[in-house]
Amino acid sequence: MSSVPAEFRGVTAVAKANVYFEGKVVSHSILFPDGSKKTLGLIYPGTFHFGTDKAERMEIVAGTCRVKLDGQSAVATYSTGQAFDVPAKSGFDIEVPSGICEYICSFIG
Repeated sequence: MSSVPAEFRGVTAVAKANVYFEGKVVSHSILFPDGSKKTLGLIYPGTFHFGTDKAERMEIVAGTCRVKLDGQSAVATYSTGQAFDVPAKSGFDIEVPSGICEYICSFIG
């Protein structure tokens, strides 16, 4: 299990939400002084596909999800405190079977 941060200090929070899939996935961007960016979000029950430009690390803050990376057949389950990486120029399917999955997305590439 990874150590998921509980808070970020000294950042700029973007008030306008990123809303996807008719409001079933919602995130807010936070900008760091070094120019890096993360998003903090919620995923409601359903199955969704996301494409990536840059490599990403998805850290699960609360809840559970099932993930299948593009090009792979295996589906992995992630829950609070766990994380998965997605390669650049790729994508993934994410399913939240019930409840809400909260996440931090870090752009790592």
